[in-house]
Amino acid sequence: MEQKAFQDYYPDQLSYCYGCGRLNEHGLQIKSYWDGDETVCVYSPRSYHIAVPGYVYGGLIASLIDCHSTGTAAAAAHRAEGLDMDTEPTLRFLTASLHVDYLRPTPLGVPLEIRGQVKEIKGRKVIIETTLSANGEICARGEVVAVKVPDQLFEELTNQSLDSKVRE
Repeated sequence: MEQKAFQDYYPDQLSYCYGCGRLNEHGLQIKSYWDGDETVCVYSPRSYHIAVPGYVYGGLIASLIDCHSTGTAAAAAHRAEGLDMDTEPTLRFLTASLHVDYLRPTPLGVPLEIRGQVKEIKGRKVIIETTLSANGEICARGEVVAVKVPDQLFEELTNQSLDSKVRE
């Protein structure tokens, strides 16, 4: 059986994020998975994700770290509570803080490996430390503070998304 990505558990109404939304046809549609106690995502930048010839745009790097980390936060929260990812209500997280250190230029034309580790889970907050590597070398390191979407806001966002889809 093939492992399902964290992002594939997000409700349809909340799956339009540019970085991780599986329903955003113009987005990155990243996929994150458990790999032991770490999480992993492999992403191949396109030629238009360019900063200068041969190297990846820093905004893409930040987006990959951001969305992989919030997905990791959701998976870690489910795991910490002993819940499967398909358990209702869905635990969804948003970025409260994103810090990225760019350690070396990131080459275009090779798959990027993004790895996350849970640093802390405390209440509604999950802190994730993430690295982005190319050709086995760490090119960027990030830390994301992710917060659980409150149930009331989650319901409002879900209903708002449904309402706007009906108006289309």
